[in-house]
Amino acid sequence: MRLFIFICFLGGSILAQKPKLVVGIVVDQMRFDYLTRFEKRFGNGGFKRLIASGYECKNHHYNYMPTYTGPGHASIFTGTSPNNHGIIANNWYDKFKKTTVYCAQDNNVKALGTSSVSEQMSPNRMLSTTFADQNRLHTQFKGKTIGVSIKDRGAILPAGHTANRAYWFRGKEEGQWVSSTYYGPKLPKWVVNYNKSDQVKKYLTTWETLYPLGTYIASGPDDTNFENGFKGKDRPTFPYDLKKLATSNNGFDILKVTPYGNTLVTDFALAAVENEALGKDAYTDVLTVSYSSPDYIGHNFGANSVEIEDTYLKMDQELSRLLKGLDQKVGKDAYTVFLTADHGAVHVPSYLKAHKIAAGYFDKIAFTEKVNVFLEAKFGAEGMVQKIMNNQIFLNYALIAEEKLSLSTVTSELAHFVRQQKNVQYVFTRAQLESESMTSHIGRLIQNGFHQRLSGDVVFVLAPSVIVYGPKGSTHGSPQSYDTHVPLLFYGYGIKKGKHTKKL
Repeated sequence: MRLFIFICFLGGSILAQKPKLVVGIVVDQMRFDYLTRFEKRFGNGGFKRLIASGYECKNHHYNYMPTYTGPGHASIFTGTSPNNHGIIANNWYDKFKKTTVYCAQDNNVKALGTSSVSEQMSPNRMLSTTFADQNRLHTQFKGKTIGVSIKDRGAILPAGHTANRAYWFRGKEEGQWVSSTYYGPKLPKWVVNYNKSDQVKKYLTTWETLYPLGTYIASGPDDTNFENGFKGKDRPTFPYDLKKLATSNNGFDILKVTPYGNTLVTDFALAAVENEALGKDAYTDVLTVSYSSPDYIGHNFGANSVEIEDTYLKMDQELSRLLKGLDQKVGKDAYTVFLTADHGAVHVPSYLKAHKIAAGYFDKIAFTEKVNVFLEAKFGAEGMVQKIMNNQIFLNYALIAEEKLSLSTVTSELAHFVRQQKNVQYVFTRAQLESESMTSHIGRLIQNGFHQRLSGDVVFVLAPSVIVYGPKGSTHGSPQSYDTHVPLLFYGYGIKKGKHTKKL
């Protein structure tokens, strides 16, 4: 991806001097149109500061499917797509071990800051280096890399294989910033002290809108049937008493689904800049910051909710606070920032349908049953499908060989059958994706997201605004523009003011 090339140019020897710090900011689940929808109420110190004094790419799209968090973060920072870096989803089916794996899972490391085995994480599944890795190599490992995010994958994948540290937030009953032994045998003293301060508890307060509720005209009504809300509250409406609701919503995890999750990230990122002495010597350091809460909130409430509008108005304030902190701690003209998103999001399909827009839901369970019935009837063998996951069908090679069937025939017949199913728009076989250079736009996106060793045998794409999800809240993952079109802003040292409108 061009972002990687740009940063390598910036950090190389072409410039007379180098930035002291490169800060890569990812806003999880930020549609490009959030910049324009909410623009009138943004302050001058956040998004508007980056746009007015920086360089904006207005037509920036991902070149692959699936548009999920793991692939997004890996693609941004490695500069390549899932067919190369191997992060083909957040979770995927490992056909060799016949089990589902997670993109940052690593059972060979231990968690730090918690005894939970669910925090055993590292970048071990990512096959490419990030630009932060390249900076570490270029500086003989004198330039530091620190990754920060609410989500483990949002901290780990951007920071890369050689990161000094990656930190993520464990909610539940703990409310702690944690890491793993991949980065060292114990947490630094400053992180231990930070966790002991218990300052996270102060955010278990009331989530109220930044401005009077009636002035939120860039979103729909506060009370709709298209939002999930929180357990313990009858309707998804403001205000939200987080302290009261925490017990029914996994304790500190409730903060992730509010703008306070972004506040936690800014707090900790600025603490990391200070305590890790980022930008304080002659070697360029890298700080990766991923704001995950907009994704949790979007999944819960949908793209047209007041909650999303309020989240982005407050996100603008957090961005302003982060930039001011960098001005003070590193120097106003001494750092370079880029801001983008890992994916967008579709409007809640039930909301679209209520307004007579084509949309819908795909029943994966019924589809799986249909596929199995078809294959058994067609070829006389039961159990020919190992797994259907992430719009990919994994076939049972051993059974197909045992039944002396042609794999290409099975795949071709299966693809033809899938193509006939309601709400399926495109279907591609492994043979097509391995041997052909796709000429169609969707085909190229599928091919760029298809890893020859890791991916399945048949890949299908659902019709626009059709998702595998519940009737409330929203999701992402498709090759449609609402998922691929995201902001891309550059700002700071070495960046000339301007705009780019051609598609990237």
